[in-house]
Order: sequence, then C-alpha cells, then structure tokens
Amino acid sequence: MSSNKDLYLAFRSQIFEALDAEAVQKMSRRDLESQIQSAVDLLASNYQRPITSVMKSGLVKSLIDELFGLGPLQPLIEDQSITDIMVNGPNHIFFERHGKVQQSEVTFVNEELLLSIAKRIASRVGRRVDELSPTVDARLEDGSRVNIVIPPIALDGTSISIRKFREQNIGFEDLIGFGSMSMDMARVLMIASRCRMNILISGGTGSGKTTLLNALSNYIADDERVITIEDAAELRLQQPNLVRLETRTSSIEQTGAVSQRDLVINALRMRPDRIILGECRGSEAFEMLQAMNTGHDGSMSTLHANTPRDAIARVESMVMMANLNQPLDAIRRTIVSAVQLIVQVNRLRDGSRKITSISEVVGLEGDSVVMEEIYRFQYDESHYSDTVQGDFVTNGIMQRSELAKKAQFFGLYDDLMASFRGA
Repeated sequence: MSSNKDLYLAFRSQIFEALDAEAVQKMSRRDLESQIQSAVDLLASNYQRPITSVMKSGLVKSLIDELFGLGPLQPLIEDQSITDIMVNGPNHIFFERHGKVQQSEVTFVNEELLLSIAKRIASRVGRRVDELSPTVDARLEDGSRVNIVIPPIALDGTSISIRKFREQNIGFEDLIGFGSMSMDMARVLMIASRCRMNILISGGTGSGKTTLLNALSNYIADDERVITIEDAAELRLQQPNLVRLETRTSSIEQTGAVSQRDLVINALRMRPDRIILGECRGSEAFEMLQAMNTGHDGSMSTLHANTPRDAIARVESMVMMANLNQPLDAIRRTIVSAVQLIVQVNRLRDGSRKITSISEVVGLEGDSVVMEEIYRFQYDESHYSDTVQGDFVTNGIMQRSELAKKAQFFGLYDDLMASFRGA
C-alpha cells in the first residue's frame, strides 16, 4: 500500500509541476485526460520498476479525480447507493450504504492532500477553511451537505462529513415498499397533510425525517402558497406557488448572517398558506409556533428527538432559547394549541428506517401534555435476528380527535375511518 502511495506521490509531483494552472482550467476533461495519460506513460517507461496498464489507468483516474473532483472520495460520490461519507483523517474513510456504516478501502496519500481537497470543497461554495476559520458547514452544487473541520480543532487530521443529495424523490409508495410504514399509516398521513394538520417529524440523525417531510409535501394542494426555510436546501416541493429560502452564515468579518429565525419572521410577511421549516433547532421555534397558531395551518417541521414526548420537551427548550421570559405553562399551552401531530421516525439496529409512532397532541392536563398514540411499531422480541421484526398496530382514533374533525371538514372522514378498519 505504501509503495502505491509513493508511486502516486512521485508521479503527481512531476505531472502537477509541469501543468499550467490557467491552461488546465480552459481544457476539457477529455483533453486533460489525454495529456495526463501521455505523461503517465512517459514517466512509467523510465520508472525503476515495471508498472502495469491497470496501475497506469488507476494513476490517470486518481489524478483526474484530484484535478476535477474530490480526489479519492470521487468514486464514493459517484456511487448512488452511498448516502453518507465520513472522513476521519487521511487513513480512515467510512460510508453508509443501505443504513449500514462500513469502512472504505479508499484512503488519502497524506494529510496534505486531504486538506487541499477540503479547501477546494470550501472554495467551490464561496467559503474558506483555515486556521482562523477551522470549520465549514455548506451545501455543494449538487445539493449535498458538507461539514469540514481541520486541525488543530480536529486532532487526528481533517474531518469531512458529506450527506449526499438524493436525486430521486421518495414517496409513500416507496416507504411502504421499504417497510417504513403500513398502507393504512400512509393513508392517515396523506389525509393529515391534505387536512392542513400542523405536523412535527421527530427522529435522530439519518433516520429519514427529511425524506418523510418531502413525501408529506406531495399532498399539499397546488393552490396553496408554500414557503420553505432550510439551512441547506433539501426539500423538493412541486407546488407552483412556492418560495424557497435558505439561511446564510456570517462572512469572515462576522457580518451578513441570516438565521432561520430571521427567515421565519420574514416569511410571515409573505402571505404564506403554509410554512415548512426544514429543521427546527433553536429560537425560531417560537415564531414557528406563532405561525401555526395564526392561520398558517398545515405547517410542518422536523427536529431531533427520540420519542414524541422528548419532541415536546425539545420544543419547550427551543422556545426558551428565544429569551422571551415566558412561563413554562404558557409555552406548553402555545405548543398544545399549535402542534397537532407528531410523527416519530427511527433508524433501527438493522439499518432500516421505520415510523415507530404517530401521536396526536390532545391537550393539557395539569402540567402534562396529553398525547394519544394513533399508530406504533410493535417490536417482536421473540424473533431476534439480523432483521428487525414487528408489526404496525393501532388503537383507533378518538371521537374528539382534531384529525377526525378536520377530515370531516375536508370531506375525508370516511377515508380516515377506513384506514383504521384496514380497508
């Protein structure tokens, strides 16, 4: 392995030294590939040991990937089955495929090359990463999210985390096929979206929150004005009257930042029917709840939490971050009147993503938020294997349910009841 690295470094230094940077930018990939192929053939003919045609092809591809792409990461970027790429220094690269994290055989030849690739990623999106600014959180041209941390903050070498952007739009039919939910659960969620229920999607990192939010958005009527607010644009709504807003981080001079809270406040002045917040993580939660409470029914958001009750507690904490000095009972009343449905998604030990709970927020009893679980995933403990086994079960829906009332108002009550009869 080290001899291959030495070979690459030897060829790289000579070829890159001979290349004219300005000429490279003007050349097509095919022309540059032809020139590098000729250079590799020439250097190989004078090298101290024989170099096979396979090795030469590998050298050419690696050099092209470094010039045009992301170096050793390029094959992982091009692999459509990979969803996440995690670089922990030059010698430890991991990726997630089908919900399982694996270590890649791909490595960087040294930290210097890894750092140069990290700087190139940042520069492509108009950012910089150096000792003064050792972290970067950005979106690539293809929509993928990237986070970079360099030494001395990252102790074991430059760290790069890439959440790849999915080209295909996954809908409820796909999620049913994956076993993420049952057909009846999908019907209930479709009706909840059509009936303009305010919905929070709760779950951990990589559990499929944004995927589910995208699927729910397919059931928003075309005559509604929708505004989406995200840190990194991932939502792909199809509605014609759509405004997409994205936050902006501060410049090197610490000016020009636009937060999610700023955008939510501004969105309220844009005559929206619904506001969809890609991820609720801070003080913008208060404005989001106000929007849900003031005629913007059908608004949706995601947040990080492990259970529906944890999701309520997270929203309470985020509202407190707004420094409004509101008492806790007032915050809880605001949450209960705003949030109507909490959908919990989890990534299980076998890598599968499932909707483990659909809960309706009913009201307050004393200091406690009352919720009724409409559906849940019941794990089958008697069948422990590499694949998680279980069933989606329901206790039905209450007569005082807000979902039932809204379904009646929108003429979808019979369809809703049919979902609970398994029809």
